[in-house]
Amino acid sequence: MGSAMFLTLVLLSIAFNPQPIFVNGDMGLIQKTCKNTKHYDLCVSSLKSNSTSSNTDTKGLALIMIGVGVANATATSSYLSSQLLSTSNDLILKKVLKECADKYGFAGNSLQESVQDLELESYDYAYMHIMGAADYPNACHNSFRRYPGLAYPPMIALREQGLKHICDVVMGIIDALALN
Repeated sequence: MGSAMFLTLVLLSIAFNPQPIFVNGDMGLIQKTCKNTKHYDLCVSSLKSNSTSSNTDTKGLALIMIGVGVANATATSSYLSSQLLSTSNDLILKKVLKECADKYGFAGNSLQESVQDLELESYDYAYMHIMGAADYPNACHNSFRRYPGLAYPPMIALREQGLKHICDVVMGIIDALALN
């Protein structure tokens, strides 16, 4: 448990690096790895901007992308919570924003759970956790659909798409790991 917490903290510190550092690391490995994903450009730019990607293997690249996903989910949950506080007296909107903030928090937790699975080379379980993380934004979107008068905010839609794409990249990398 302690090592999982340490690894989670390391991933978060990597993901929250305030200034991207472009490295000339093993671009061959990054490009080869990213070719196995649905979102090649997102994969390459995310990995290239992380200084640790030059000194890691494919599993390490997956861990970096999981860190990017955790950062995205955490930032989205925080964003939704801030919107909750700034929302007027619309109780339905507050309820939906709270549900969404919780869903993105669960997505972050699911991503964090995949880290231990990767370390144990339990790729099926890691994949399952990533799929779960990718699905939590759908639950948020569905919360808005339950109330016909509520419009799904474009900013949340962008964040939903971003997390799904990050998860797609991680799943592509896990697929490649499972084949080796």
